This record gives sequence, C-alpha cells and structure tokens, in this order.
Amino acid sequence: DQWSAPSPCSEWTAKYVVRHVVDSQGRFLEFVGREMGEHPSVDDDPEGAVRAVTGRIQQDLEDPELAAETFEGFMGTQAFETAVDRFLAADLVIHGWDLARATGQDDTIPVQDLAEMQEAVQQFPEEAMRSPGAFGPVVAVADDASDQDKLMGFLGRQP
Repeated sequence: DQWSAPSPCSEWTAKYVVRHVVDSQGRFLEFVGREMGEHPSVDDDPEGAVRAVTGRIQQDLEDPELAAETFEGFMGTQAFETAVDRFLAADLVIHGWDLARATGQDDTIPVQDLAEMQEAVQQFPEEAMRSPGAFGPVVAVADDASDQDKLMGFLGRQP
C-alpha cells in the first residue's frame, strides 16, 4: 500500500525505484548480449517482477561458462559475474535502502554489504557516477557520521 510513497530519489516513488531496478537488470543483460525473457509487470506485481529478473541473473551466475564470459564495459574487460557483483548487486543494496526509506522500514545495510559497497564505489569512474540518471552530487554529512551515512551521502542521498 506504499508503492506511491516518495523515495529519496528525487521525483521517484517506491514503485518507480522497483521499475528502475527491473529495467536496469534488463538493460544490463542486453548490454552483454543476453535476453531477460518474460517477467511480470512492475505495475501488476512489483515483487514478482524483481524476483523474476534477479532470478534470471542468478540463472546465468550458476552456469560457470556464462558467469565467466567476458565483455567490454565502461570499466574495461570484465567477467559477467564480476560486473553483476560490482554493478547489479550494488544497485540492489542502494535501492533497497531507498525503498526502506520510502516505506518507513529499517534501512540498515548489513555490515558485509556496506563494506563491499564502499569498495565498489571507489572503482566506479567519477564521470559515470555523476552522469545524468546515475548518482547525484555528494551530500555533506558530519565527520562523525556512521559509515552507512557517509556512503549514502557520497552516493547523493540525504541520510
């Protein structure tokens, strides 16, 4: 009942965050020459749509040949599994926080996910991170802010 709630992403509702996640997974697969296939509509079944697209990605990760297949991306040559870990998994953590904030749920990022995110964002080219449709400008946080708040501020979110 909170799909229309505003998210921390300017002008996005909770449902739009889900649509972005679903669309990002599909664009990623297209970019590496693979297809998403059929999945529920975000409008009809937001949770089902996310489960279907993340399941499709997981299917390729479980195939050793497909997981190891390389492609040329904005971070150079990388394996499918590496790109999924650095980009798609990071996207799920960030937008999970957005959804938690939009719907008033616990927005705590697990410690291991937070550490992996901190490492991953250091590898993203700055121009790609701050390009339109990506992360917003850095939001200043207090020097004594938590690691999570510092990360979210770095990613353009108001913690």
